[in-house]
Amino acid sequence: MTTPIVEMDGDEMTRIIWKWIKDILILPYVDLKSEYYDLGLPYRDETNDQVTIDSANATLKYGVAIKCATITPNAQRVEEYNLKEMWKSPNGTIRAVLDGTVFRAPVLVDGITPYIPTWTKPITIARHAYGDIYKAVDTRAGKGKAELVFNNIDGKEERIEVFEFKDNGILCGMHNTDKSIENFAKSCFNYALDQKMPLWFATKDTISKRYDHRFKDIFNEIYENEYKEKFEKAGIYYMYTLIDDVVARIVRSEGGIIWACKNYDGDVLSDMVATVYGSLAMMTSVLVSPTGVFEYEAAHGTVTKHYYNYLKGESTSTNPVATIFAWTGGLRKRGELDGNKELMEFADKLEKATLKTIEEGNMTGDLIPLFKKEGVVNKKLETKAFLEAIAKNIA
Repeated sequence: MTTPIVEMDGDEMTRIIWKWIKDILILPYVDLKSEYYDLGLPYRDETNDQVTIDSANATLKYGVAIKCATITPNAQRVEEYNLKEMWKSPNGTIRAVLDGTVFRAPVLVDGITPYIPTWTKPITIARHAYGDIYKAVDTRAGKGKAELVFNNIDGKEERIEVFEFKDNGILCGMHNTDKSIENFAKSCFNYALDQKMPLWFATKDTISKRYDHRFKDIFNEIYENEYKEKFEKAGIYYMYTLIDDVVARIVRSEGGIIWACKNYDGDVLSDMVATVYGSLAMMTSVLVSPTGVFEYEAAHGTVTKHYYNYLKGESTSTNPVATIFAWTGGLRKRGELDGNKELMEFADKLEKATLKTIEEGNMTGDLIPLFKKEGVVNKKLETKAFLEAIAKNIA
């Protein structure tokens, strides 16, 4: 390696697996150069979350980051870790700095049939990674009138009544920006051209006649002005429809689609898509910024239950595939940007070795009920043993 990648360590069981992956699958083969940031919750608390901001800025500098799963603390976690405060989602912080789009796609394995058998091709979820509920402000409300107030730069005030409460309730205020939506649209169109896959986009503009409709208009304007001819030349298409219509269509499809979603929709539906294909631990995730910055991560959490079993010395069989593919995605992109063919080839070899290990019948416990292949006997391995089996298959 000639240029470092940004390495963002994480929490709980995925932090343990992160080290095992490096020790067993990366360091024996790669002269790894990384700029390390500890995004584990204790160190985020110690630095007042400055380490998260520093890691995002380093990603802007170097262009490629690989991130371990991290904890977004709730009230219970504040007490458990004795935190100074309930720190915001590190993913949300990083995404706000990079202003990128998250693309999530399943890892397909010969022997694992999706719960929807017609999904023979991957469905990639493109998730807008800025604003909406993740940047919202909310509060409790009592008896009284709630208003949405906007003061423009010229001092003109606009007031819209939200609701007149007769009793206790709750309030939430969300926002987004045209610029971020434009970046989201361009990232989706570019990714569709790169992957040569059709792009579907959906909101609920019939109900949200200004907020969601703005997303629809911006996508349409950019497509018509900048991408329509490119899509036609590539033999792919762009479609807009309502979110409930896409959900109905997607179930009947064969896959092979990039499904663009607003932030919350993408958060929820990417988990649904991952589960249909087999496992949340078999879902890749990459954040792509409009300036060409990439951050790779697993699309799942920190596997808390397994972590506490591990601390008690009990056997754990946690699926590390998504984290492995975060490493391969980041290393491949670093190689691509640096013209480092060997690094790109190693990333390909590690992915093939991972799939081969599973297809030979060696896998973690979550895949045992899903995997069926004639002539192959399933064998459940502990996480570390699974990684060691992969290492044997690296050709």
